Amino acid sequence: MNKLMQGDCLERMKEIPDGSVDLTVTSPPYDNLRTYNGNNDQWGEHVWKAVIADLYRVTKDGGVVVWVVGDATIKGSETGNSFKQALGAMECGFNLHDTMIYQTNKPPSNANRYQQDFEYMFIFSIGKRVKFNPLHVPTLYPGVKNSGGNRASNGQKIKRTEENRTGTSKRKGNIWYIPRSSKSGDQFSRKHPATFPYKLAHDHIISWSNEGDTILDPFMGSGTTGVACVNTGRDFIGIELDQSYFDIAQHRIDQAALKEEDDE
Repeated sequence: MNKLMQGDCLERMKEIPDGSVDLTVTSPPYDNLRTYNGNNDQWGEHVWKAVIADLYRVTKDGGVVVWVVGDATIKGSETGNSFKQALGAMECGFNLHDTMIYQTNKPPSNANRYQQDFEYMFIFSIGKRVKFNPLHVPTLYPGVKNSGGNRASNGQKIKRTEENRTGTSKRKGNIWYIPRSSKSGDQFSRKHPATFPYKLAHDHIISWSNEGDTILDPFMGSGTTGVACVNTGRDFIGIELDQSYFDIAQHRIDQAALKEEDDE
């Protein structure tokens, strides 16, 4: 089931019951990097603090919020607002479950610093028993004896057994490289100025939720999180302030639902 709401997320989230959301996957506005049809003027510290507080209210015990964010560089200094938001979430009551990196191929920068290749993906959680379905990647050298080992608190190595050898796969790391191009997404998603890749939404949804769970995106944008929810059997709640972006998201999610029905 999909529930799409057009309007200010601080107002529309009031319609979401306490403790009813399993997972939020969202990317709030990044400082002044995009105008979002002039709506970014409404974004500030008082707003993101209120949004995070309401996310804490609607998230179930054991639930997760994936908060994808970056920083603008103003007068030669990064704003650091991403860190402020992470610390703000912790002050609100969330655990900082993981600090992940979304690495991608961004356009070249001519500034006097190294190329900015990543954004943060903060994983906020409530409670200790967090749902987790880890993704795996192939092992580079399967079947090789692992001669290394962890170390005890005194610095001594914990010996491995003779049978300890590498398998064919291992758990994926927390730096995700997802390349992008001018042809990323579909013709409708590209009408939004700051979409994130489908794979990013899909992989987080698979990792932190199960089929039938309720997923929220309070900054729905072009609806990528909603499309991924349709394709993975999750219920979706999406909120978008801008009417034109809302229309794009609604079209994409409706099309994904129709395709899912045809494939059944």
